[in-house]
Amino acid sequence: MKKIELEIVALSHSITQTHSYAVVLGEVNGLRRLPIVIGGYEAQAIAVALERMQPSRPLTHDLLKNFMNAFNVDLQEIIISDLQEGIFYSKLVCINEHDTIEIDSRTSDALALAVRFGCPVYTYDHILESAGILMEDSGAAKKKSIAPSAEPGSRDDLSGLTVEELNNLLNEVLEQEDYIRAIAIRDELNKRKK
Repeated sequence: MKKIELEIVALSHSITQTHSYAVVLGEVNGLRRLPIVIGGYEAQAIAVALERMQPSRPLTHDLLKNFMNAFNVDLQEIIISDLQEGIFYSKLVCINEHDTIEIDSRTSDALALAVRFGCPVYTYDHILESAGILMEDSGAAKKKSIAPSAEPGSRDDLSGLTVEELNNLLNEVLEQEDYIRAIAIRDELNKRKK
């Protein structure tokens, strides 16, 4: 089977499930998107790596990367290999000087590791056909969005807060290690500086 390369194009709150997030993978040089519901912890782990944030202590995925590096194991690629009853199955393809080993993984954990190692993510056509979404070609450039959007006037709407309130909220969410929310606040602060 031919592998199709994917990249993370969005990470946001899941519309269908509370306390869940959706990571959207896009076909490289293609129009198909693969949305995958993941947990909040994994969403934060992905966001931290995408934004190159440095938590005060290593997150679990950072620990695993450090462990693999210490024993000269490299993560070569991630393959989203199967879809059964709405659950995606993934494999970590790891190499060392002697072997190539495939390790079963939850897709959310595999993606959190992929962004840390900078390795490619692949899937197969039948998975994109059954769970993917075909986007219209608008000719507009793709934009990575990792912060959830909010309805105007809602509790998550940052546009109604002052700069001082945003800075206070940023400090609060960083203390709680809510990195996804921190990114949204940082983006709002940067937008106002322009």
